[in-house]
Amino acid sequence: MANPHVLVIGAGAGGVATATRLAKKGFKVTVVEKNSSIGGRCSLFRHNGFRFDQGPSLLLMPELFHETFADLDTTMEDEGIKLEKCEPNYRVWFSDGDVFNMSTDLSKMNSEIERHEGRGGIRKFFSFMTESGRHYELSKLYVLKCDFPRLLSMLRLPLLRSLFALHPFESIYSRVSKYFSSDKMRMVFTFASMYLGMSPFEAPATYSLLHFTELAHGIWYPVGGFQKVLEAIATIGKRLGVEYRLNSPVSSILVSEDGYYATGACLETGERLEADLVIVNADLVYAYNTLLPPSNFARSLQKRPVSCSSISFFWSFNQKIPKLKTHNIFLASKYKESFDAIFQGRKLPQEPSFYVNVPSRIDPTAAPEGKEAVIVLVPVSHQADDGPTMSETIRKDWDILVARVRETIFHTLEQRTGCKKLRDDLLHEQVRARILEQGSPFALAEVR
Repeated sequence: MANPHVLVIGAGAGGVATATRLAKKGFKVTVVEKNSSIGGRCSLFRHNGFRFDQGPSLLLMPELFHETFADLDTTMEDEGIKLEKCEPNYRVWFSDGDVFNMSTDLSKMNSEIERHEGRGGIRKFFSFMTESGRHYELSKLYVLKCDFPRLLSMLRLPLLRSLFALHPFESIYSRVSKYFSSDKMRMVFTFASMYLGMSPFEAPATYSLLHFTELAHGIWYPVGGFQKVLEAIATIGKRLGVEYRLNSPVSSILVSEDGYYATGACLETGERLEADLVIVNADLVYAYNTLLPPSNFARSLQKRPVSCSSISFFWSFNQKIPKLKTHNIFLASKYKESFDAIFQGRKLPQEPSFYVNVPSRIDPTAAPEGKEAVIVLVPVSHQADDGPTMSETIRKDWDILVARVRETIFHTLEQRTGCKKLRDDLLHEQVRARILEQGSPFALAEVR
C-alpha cells in the first residue's frame, strides 16, 4: 500500500514544521502556498540593502526550537542557523525620560529594580519569577504540548489540577501588582501582553510565562531574519520528500458527500488535488468561512471577539540611532488609558504605547554599513459591528490616520531618545496595517 498522501495548505511556521515532521514519519506530503515564498507571517522583505522581518522579531523559548531540530535528527547549527542573544532584552522608555534595561544579567536587574522598588526589590522579582516560571512549566506540559480536539479535552485531570496555579481568572496586571508596588515595574512586567493582541488589564495572568522565558532563557535573533529558521526546516522536509507548490492559492477544500471528511483541495486555477488527509495552516475564521462549505459553526466564528490590530512602519535610515537597542518599548504615560482606548473605546489613543525593533543593531546584514533598519509596531483597535470603528476610519481616512500616528511616533522618539531630525535621515518608508474585523481579517498597505 502506498504511503498516505497529506496535503498541507499554507507554508507558514505551522505548515512547514508539520509537513517536515509528517515526511519524517513516512507520509507523502504536498504543501500548497499562495505566495511566492514560504514563511507566512515570518516572511521578509528587502529594499536597497535593508531587510525587515514582517512578523516576529524576537525568538523566545529557544529550547523548543532546538527540540524541533533534534526531532528531525539534526541541529540548528548544522542547518546553518546562527542565533544571536539580545542584551539587554529590552530598553523600556518611560514618558518622563527614565529608561529601564531588562536583562538576563541578575546583577543588572538588581540595580534596575531597586531604583523603583527600594532595597530588597530583587526578592520581589524572584517571587514573581517563581510564579511566572510555574506558569511556564505547567503551560508547556499541559497546554502547549497537548492536543485539544474537542471541548472535553479541557477536562483532563492534570490540567484541572493545575488550573488555579495558572491563575487564568486573574489579569496579568493584577498578579504583577501583588509583587511590585511601583507603577513603572508593573508596566515593565505586563507590557508583553501586547504580543498577544491583548490588554494587560484583561490578559490572563498565565501569560506572565512570556516574561519568564525572556528572563530565564533570553531573547534571541536568527542571523538573516526569522525566515531563515523556516527555510531550514523546509529544506529538511525537501530532503525527506516534501513537495512545495508556491504561487498556488486554494479556492476551496474538497469534502466527502456526507461532509464529514476533507478529501483534497481545489486551486484557483481549477486544478484538484486529492489527499488522504488535509491540514489547513490558515486563519481559523478565514478557513471555515472561505475554504469550507457554509456551516453554523463557521458563522458563529464571525461573532467571536478578536485581538487588536496594528500599524507597522518599516523605516530605512541614513544614520545609526545609537540610543535604541535591538528591542525597545515606549510606554504611554497614561498606561491603562492607552489600552482602554484600544480595547474598550475602539479608537487610537492620544499617546499609544508601541514597540520599536532595530534588527541592524544585532545583525549587521539587516542594513548597509552605517545605516539602520527600524520597525515600529503600533497597536490599534479591531473592527466591531456597532458605530464608527477604527477600521472604518482607516478605510476612509487612511492617509490622515497614518500621518497622525507617524508624527506621534517621530515626536516620541525624538523627545525621549534625544535624537533629532530623524525625518531628515529617513531614506525609505513602507507602511502596513493588519486590521482585524470580526469574522474577516484584511490588510491594507501603503508604500512610500
